[in-house]
Amino acid sequence: MTRTLHLALSAYGVGGPGQHGLWKDPRVPANASIDIDYYIRQAKTAEAALFDAYFIVDSQFINATYPSHYLNRLEPLTLLSAVATHTRHLGLVATASSTYNSPFNLARRLASLDQISHGRAGWNVVTSFDSGTSRNYGLDEHLDHPTRYGRALESVEVVRGLWDSYEDDAFPADVERDMFLDPSRLHALDHVGEHFRVAGPLNVSRSPQGQPVIFQAGVSEEGRDLAARVAEGIYAPGGSIEASRAYYRDVRTRAAALGRDPRHVVILVGAAPVIADSDEGAYELSRDIFEADNDFGRKLGFLGRAFGAHDFSRHDLDAPFPDVAHLAERSGRTRGLEIVRQAREEQLTLREVVEAVTEYTPSPFTGAPDTVADAIEDWFLTDAADGLNLHFRTQDDLERFTGDVVPLLQQRGLYRTEYEADTLRGHLGLPIPANRHTVERERRAAAAPVAAERTASSASSALASAARSTEPEPAGV
Repeated sequence: MTRTLHLALSAYGVGGPGQHGLWKDPRVPANASIDIDYYIRQAKTAEAALFDAYFIVDSQFINATYPSHYLNRLEPLTLLSAVATHTRHLGLVATASSTYNSPFNLARRLASLDQISHGRAGWNVVTSFDSGTSRNYGLDEHLDHPTRYGRALESVEVVRGLWDSYEDDAFPADVERDMFLDPSRLHALDHVGEHFRVAGPLNVSRSPQGQPVIFQAGVSEEGRDLAARVAEGIYAPGGSIEASRAYYRDVRTRAAALGRDPRHVVILVGAAPVIADSDEGAYELSRDIFEADNDFGRKLGFLGRAFGAHDFSRHDLDAPFPDVAHLAERSGRTRGLEIVRQAREEQLTLREVVEAVTEYTPSPFTGAPDTVADAIEDWFLTDAADGLNLHFRTQDDLERFTGDVVPLLQQRGLYRTEYEADTLRGHLGLPIPANRHTVERERRAAAAPVAAERTASSASSALASAARSTEPEPAGV
């Protein structure tokens, strides 16, 4: 398989984390996060630049401290179903929680998007970061970390089983035989597990790519293990190139240890390029972007997200960082516990923690177009990533990247110059998963002649033995 750079676009409307004030930018419509035309325009720009996929993040809990985009945004599968009718090649990846969705409902909705898009759907499996989500579903508390990930693994297994309810030749639609469905090609699931009991079958057939592509974004031990077991695409957090290389090696090693082909785990690093005519201009712009959102009160409020939306404003800013490790256990555990560890080891106050975790760090993809292209090439060729999951503040920023950087990547032979497939799996170089029931039926069919031959051989041997036993014994014995 020839290795090709992959690019995905992640949409944040009026501003996600670190972009709380983006809604003030006159280039961004005030209703961008609920404006389907805004998303369609972005998707068309990404498709014109031959991107692999369009990715929609999601969460189901908010309070007033959350970024502007989080406060008023469209549900991912509904949004992408609309985008599907305005695009032909671009993959469409929706975030959906395995903790707060039933597998049957998820399987049906994602399979529907896969059919609507003719095989371009993907599912980003999340376990829900925000512990407050539990109260929106009638639960007293969020499930603990191991339970959420155990449920996620079983949910993916169930959903994949439901997606195989119909074999590919299940619908002959033969008028002469009066047969619309071949019932021998329809299969119930009858799953009984630790978290779910699902009978099936699903009432949606397989798409041209067989099944939607499974994505995952966890960085914890449980998240990495889940990714190694089931993910075909991974949204990695980024950071330094060294940390990204280590993550890349770790996840692919885990996948190989589980008997998977590590080439079938495509790792995309989150990236927010800042591009200007010169490197100096880009870094100046990067700093200006940071300062535009450098509001301490907002940063203090959003810090609480990793701790179950805890209100840190009730604490003394110049006292030692409060003991909130227990709040992270059922929320953003990996991030929250790392903050607690750093605060303890360095003896930081609450104010110092806020400043430390939100300090200015320019994107490694900052500079003039050729500088950004150099950085992308370095990350790709040194196995820090298979590609990038890109975030842009405005449509202008997206068009600057697609107009100035993408052609450089193409000239260097790193990136496609035309789509070579019509499905998301095709773009990512992933195989179409064979229907499990077809595989089993073909296995039995292949084994039948061998079994018949063995039976016939055994019968012949028995007859020969019987014949010998009736022959007279030689004289003199």
